Amino acid sequence: MNVQMTDRVQRSFSRSFRTYHDAACQQARIAERLAQDLHKSGAPRQFVSGLEFGCGTGLLTQRLCAQFAFDQLTINDLSPEAQETAYDFGADFLCGDAGTIAWPVRPDLIVSASMIQWLPDPAAFLRRAAIALAPGGWLAVSGFGPGQYRELMHVGSAAKAPGLCRAEEMVAAVSDHLDVVSFGEDERQMRFSTPRKVLDHLRKTGVNGRAQKPWTKSNLLAFSKDYSQRFGDAHGVSLTYHPTWLIARKPCAV
Repeated sequence: MNVQMTDRVQRSFSRSFRTYHDAACQQARIAERLAQDLHKSGAPRQFVSGLEFGCGTGLLTQRLCAQFAFDQLTINDLSPEAQETAYDFGADFLCGDAGTIAWPVRPDLIVSASMIQWLPDPAAFLRRAAIALAPGGWLAVSGFGPGQYRELMHVGSAAKAPGLCRAEEMVAAVSDHLDVVSFGEDERQMRFSTPRKVLDHLRKTGVNGRAQKPWTKSNLLAFSKDYSQRFGDAHGVSLTYHPTWLIARKPCAV
């Protein structure tokens, strides 16, 4: 992302920091699955150095600390408010854009849940992570695929994250450096009573940071009508989540 867009996304997530944890039910489900899959894949229970990107309010951090122990854990986020998360879990905090900041040297675990879609080139980030890992280290990352929020795209929203990618693209980015243990993708739909409730959900989870124009009464009414006609039924309207994920390990040094 360019600096202006990065600043806009940061402000959006900062505004939603107090509401994110309770509203981000799908992101919580994804974090739970990522931590469980890492454990089931044979990752060690003790890591020397862990590095998490996009920690936010700690949905993944909490699950990692319940499953694994760390001699040192560094967590990163674009929003400075996430320093509270680091304090809660006794971790070091690294604030800034994951694509441009300096990383700790040779961690043996790199993880990230529901963050890489905000990077303009998630494949470059994944390759950097694969190279940065210590020999024998583990990578566990989730993002979102092209079906994410498809309803919004169909009604002309400009808020799409720039780095939506399929699981196969994540695999291709790391396969020259890591042994892929597992990967996959899924689609789930949330239901809301009205399109305005969809917008409220997006605001509470901070994912509207790329939206270009403020709402007016007329375009809000037009949006609600179009959304309801296309994606509504007797039970409300839908919003699609399309999580993708990858677990991989770096070969040990010979």
